Amino acid sequence: MSTILLIEDNADIRENTAEILTMANYKVLTAADGMQGVQMTFEHHPDLIICDISMPVLDGYGVLHMLHKRNALQHTPFIFLTARTERTDMRKGMEMGADDFITKPFDAMELLQAIEIRLQKASKLKEDIAQGPGAISALLSATGGGDQLEALKNERNTQLFKKKQAVYSEGKHATNLFYIVKGKIKASKRHDNGKELITGLYNEGDYFGYTPLLSGGLYQDSAEAMEDAEIAMIPKADFEALMNGNPAVQRRLIQMLANNMAEKEEQLLGIAYNSLRRKVADALLALDKKYNAAGSMQFSIDISRDNLAAVAGVAKESLIRTLGDFRDEKLISIREGEIILEDRKKLARLLN
Repeated sequence: MSTILLIEDNADIRENTAEILTMANYKVLTAADGMQGVQMTFEHHPDLIICDISMPVLDGYGVLHMLHKRNALQHTPFIFLTARTERTDMRKGMEMGADDFITKPFDAMELLQAIEIRLQKASKLKEDIAQGPGAISALLSATGGGDQLEALKNERNTQLFKKKQAVYSEGKHATNLFYIVKGKIKASKRHDNGKELITGLYNEGDYFGYTPLLSGGLYQDSAEAMEDAEIAMIPKADFEALMNGNPAVQRRLIQMLANNMAEKEEQLLGIAYNSLRRKVADALLALDKKYNAAGSMQFSIDISRDNLAAVAGVAKESLIRTLGDFRDEKLISIREGEIILEDRKKLARLLN
């Protein structure tokens, strides 16, 4: 069920429109002014936003401007709902990035059709702009470069890495694209005080190390094996030849990297401002999503407490204490050091 945020200061219009959307099987959130709407967007991340223009405190243009300052919200469909019919008003809204402009009074079907079209386009955009470690393979498959990359991978000798052995180090020149044949890899950065933050987790079938290849720079983090691993090494020159020969891949890579940057910004905001319980819950659910692709209810997370603390961005002692609380609350169980998520729904509610 898609979530729609309706920002409208007129109580009658707000209630009537919300009723229409609810009957159309959407989950509806409402806000009575622009500032409240912005705050609810940051908190709930709706799938689509419908917003009036003329409102006290912060008008619709101000709402759109504030939301577009957050990279993670730039692709959220935004529909203006307004009594203004001047062409200059419509032009201003579209130039600012609004997706549609519906004038009052409006027909219910007109609104519902506009919503459906925008949600479909947003869903397609998410498919096109792949995110996460498996993005390269999905991207190339969608643009006809998958077979070429598969050939590059299969032609390479693989290298074995022992647990905790470095794959590459921060500050070194990027020389290879890496493909994981077997094992798990983590990428991380370490502060001067010795604290570690994990910036990426990779599994069998993932490519990693492509960002510095595209920027022509240095590795901005370090990568090491979390367990014994086998990795195929694809030289930078071969990867660049593949990229340069496929313009569609180039365009989508730019979009993909922009989304990855937005994801990192959200991670940093979470580490800076989320509660301890939310940070740990977020880390557990992220690991479950990453390594439990089959969705098994009995899947256990086998990760050291040091690495789990680095994923969550918390101190090891705080992590252990919070895991103990979660166990007492029957959210998780711990068997021989491995963590089993007993109640994913309750853990997910800690993120809201």
